[in-house]
Amino acid sequence: MEFLIQIVVAALLLGVGLGAGRIAERRHFASLARREREIGSRFVITDLKRFPGGALGTATLVAGHACISSDYFKSFVASLRKLIGGELRSYESLMQRARREAVMRMLEDAHRLGYDAVCNVRLNGVDIGGASLQRKGGVVSVSVHASGTAYRLADPALRDSLASPMAIPGPAAAGQSA
Repeated sequence: MEFLIQIVVAALLLGVGLGAGRIAERRHFASLARREREIGSRFVITDLKRFPGGALGTATLVAGHACISSDYFKSFVASLRKLIGGELRSYESLMQRARREAVMRMLEDAHRLGYDAVCNVRLNGVDIGGASLQRKGGVVSVSVHASGTAYRLADPALRDSLASPMAIPGPAAAGQSA
């Protein structure tokens, strides 16, 4: 009887983790999409070292950082998936959220400083805790750092001539539901 109670409690906790994790992830994706529409549409972003259109004034380094943690349900499902092999889609969602959040924070930093373009964008990711933490029953966490050189466009009309000022795929592009 005691064993049955433990199984029911474990199943209940996994169910709560699933529901809470999905709600939090959907809210985060919705927040990212809203912020990308608000600020991202005003920016020109490139990984080129220098923007071909030229810049006005002084350029400066801007950065954004995000640490995102997986919920226990996703970690549990991923550990089962590792037994049989294959793609770990729950972790892909985790990395996408961290990357998009770090880029948005970098753009918000540039916007706060009065810039309208960022070039030389670089992304760095780190697994926090890694396999040793997960073996002990912990959850996976990732940290992504985005940095770039912010500047003011010499010709603001150039922004309109670009096909895609902000090329960050939304959840639909990555197979996620927002």
